[in-house]
Amino acid sequence: MKLTKKCFANITKMLDFYSQFNPSPLSIKQFIDFGLSACERKSFIFLRKELPVRLANIMKEIHLLPEHLLRMPSVGIVNNLYATSFEEIVHFEKAEINESTLDKFCQALVKIRNRHADVVQTMAQGVLELKDSHDVDLSTENSIQYFLDRFLMSRISIRMLINQHTLLFGGILNGHSRHIGCIDPMCDVIGVVRDAYENARFLCDQYYLASPELVVKQHNELERGNEIRIVYVPSHLYHMLFELFKNSMRAVMEHHGEDSDNYPPLEVTVVRGKEDICVKMSDRGGGIRRSQTDHLFKYMYSTAPQPSKSDAHTVPLAGYGYGLPLSRLYARYFHGDLVLLSCEGYGTDAIIYLKALSNEANELLPIFNKTSSKFYRTTVTSADWSSQCGGGMATRQLSMSHAQGHRLPHGMQISQC
Repeated sequence: MKLTKKCFANITKMLDFYSQFNPSPLSIKQFIDFGLSACERKSFIFLRKELPVRLANIMKEIHLLPEHLLRMPSVGIVNNLYATSFEEIVHFEKAEINESTLDKFCQALVKIRNRHADVVQTMAQGVLELKDSHDVDLSTENSIQYFLDRFLMSRISIRMLINQHTLLFGGILNGHSRHIGCIDPMCDVIGVVRDAYENARFLCDQYYLASPELVVKQHNELERGNEIRIVYVPSHLYHMLFELFKNSMRAVMEHHGEDSDNYPPLEVTVVRGKEDICVKMSDRGGGIRRSQTDHLFKYMYSTAPQPSKSDAHTVPLAGYGYGLPLSRLYARYFHGDLVLLSCEGYGTDAIIYLKALSNEANELLPIFNKTSSKFYRTTVTSADWSSQCGGGMATRQLSMSHAQGHRLPHGMQISQC
């Protein structure tokens, strides 16, 4: 869609308006409670305000990116996609609420979701275009890291809202009757572990003609002897586990060599405690140097070959290098986390932390405000050793909003019918 000058000016005006508001983080419990009553009118009233706010907040930050990056063709494509989707949502701002409007809104959300399906790859391509055409200094790299954490987290949250609405009201049967939208109130963690393993194993077998076995253990501290279940989005958990399995399998196969007669298995331990559910994946893939560990969550760093559009035979267990940082965002989205612990020369433990209680699993959302711009213009200086405590600059500057003590703006509550 080509935007006219008049249309662009109107979008800019609306962006300025909606970016003044903070996104309203929801908990998994709120998603579930609303889904059980499932009032389409209430969902429409909430989303026609909330989606423009979330879009506007991140679109404002796109314009703060380094000038060289903004001029990259792929980044321009992403910018136009967001502008088009923002305009389509704002179109419903004052629409009369009737069956026709609700139907058109649902169709618009499906269209937007499909339009943005390849946004991660397109933005990644924009960063590669920058690296190929310019020297990227540390300051620019930090700005890009900071932006992509926020941009991709925003994308996860927007897709979550869209998926919930379209699955609840779009007449799309996802084959899981107990699911409430895309949330499974009785998510079988071990089942998702096995699904992710089998699919990663299929890729590993194709490329290396062999693969490590899987050993699964579980410990339910609260309900001894019972299987561990959680209120969660299975697709999010699958995404994280699939990425970790691919990394572990690749490490094991390459560390032990293709001529090995016996590859050590991958061990997954699932533990339910009072506060967290932990999924620990352990491999014997040779481990990672401690000096290299922090780089694994950087978008501009990858140990794998970069994907090529002309090469159909790239390693199936590798890609743009966004796998781990994006997986960590999925974990953090509902206030969990993903951490790596490695012993160089032996192997690596990856631990996914998930909130055990759905009312504590709140969305972690980026907020645009007047101070946001300074993080895109920060010059890199020699840091005092103590400034590195707490996870590094990019993590500390994330400036996400927390649901605790954060009220929904007036007129934007999800309430029951």
